Amino acid sequence: MEREPVPAVDGTGGEQTRQPARVAVETVVRLLAPDATGVPVPCGLHYDPADPYAVQVRFFLDRRRSDAVSWSFARELLAAGLDEPSGLGDVRIWPWRTTQGDAVALALTSPDGQALLEAPRATIAAFLADTYVQVPRGREADRLDLDADAWLSGQLLPEPPDQADPDLDQDGR
Repeated sequence: MEREPVPAVDGTGGEQTRQPARVAVETVVRLLAPDATGVPVPCGLHYDPADPYAVQVRFFLDRRRSDAVSWSFARELLAAGLDEPSGLGDVRIWPWRTTQGDAVALALTSPDGQALLEAPRATIAAFLADTYVQVPRGREADRLDLDADAWLSGQLLPEPPDQADPDLDQDGR
């Protein structure tokens, strides 16, 4: 697993503090065809503590890894899918047994099509364990910058309508 420490400066005294590290791992998943054959697809799993509830998965489409399809979904969905069928709609994950051992099935649906992938369970479990070292389960909210979120929501949401003008009738005339 690759970890990228993210140094930060504490605003009070300027000392450096260690922030939780990003977690990244590369593996190979199998894209399953309707006839149960599989095509190996290089894949990268990424977790950034700045977005503590989500994981990103990138499926590389070429050898240089310059072309990829990316998906982002809840870390908790990936964790739940290790042990029981989880998810609705676009992302569904469940335990899967293969002749090579335990795996995780990942079904993805988009307007462009559907894909059923098989990922090694041990790799997914180790990746998740490393993410929980960085941001423990249940402590995700501690990593959110609520002031920035409040500012953004104030900037992105429309302002409430002005109070009705008493000189206008019900139709605004």
